[in-house]
Amino acid sequence: MTAFPVQDEYKVQLEIFEGPLDLLLYLIKKNEVDIYDIPIERITTQYMEYLAVMKMLDLGIAGEFIVMAATLMMIKSRLLLPVDERPELEEEEDDPRWELVRQLVEYKKFKEAASHLQRFEFIQENVFARGLDPVVATEPESGLELGDVSIFDLISAFNEALKRVRVEEFGEIIDDRFTVVDKIESILNAVRSSGKIVFSSLFANLASRHEIVCTFLALLELIRLRQLQAHQDGDFKEIVITKET
Repeated sequence: MTAFPVQDEYKVQLEIFEGPLDLLLYLIKKNEVDIYDIPIERITTQYMEYLAVMKMLDLGIAGEFIVMAATLMMIKSRLLLPVDERPELEEEEDDPRWELVRQLVEYKKFKEAASHLQRFEFIQENVFARGLDPVVATEPESGLELGDVSIFDLISAFNEALKRVRVEEFGEIIDDRFTVVDKIESILNAVRSSGKIVFSSLFANLASRHEIVCTFLALLELIRLRQLQAHQDGDFKEIVITKET
């Protein structure tokens, strides 16, 4: 995938971006596979697809994403070799995936503990001593406010919208009638008129890849600015866009 001129015109700056381990955990959960028995070939292929989309959107991918891509490719190549031809590993690490599994398990534990502590802190901030005026606490700001939707959910839905564009639209001619600024206004008007919109409906009638990219960048910017929120009723369900409350 190649970048579009729209990135020079309007670049969305994400203040906080999830890392490569977050993406791997997302893919493991989406594929419903055992974290201790990762299907490396499938996960590597999907990881590289997400990486290509993030590069195309110019989301400021950190070097650690590239390092993880190289790690996955190395593990994949080792697994393709006969056992007796694989590079020497520690005795307990006969499986080339094991070091990655250890990282993922530890990171998952850390994330769950941090999430629990954050929820506990939020509850404590809303407990008031008798006689004091209550001040409603708000959850800490954290860059891109996505609630129960991750950046990878959005990228996944965006990639599906891209795949629905007709092959003939992927040519060299770029339709420059659409800009991110125009799409920001269009999305805001749609949400104001109906209160909420389904993510897929934003892309349902779009005819070019360029217009889809502009629309997605506009949505990311509105979420970043806390004008809109993204929600899901459950894991990997349809994404719904609403006004920030």
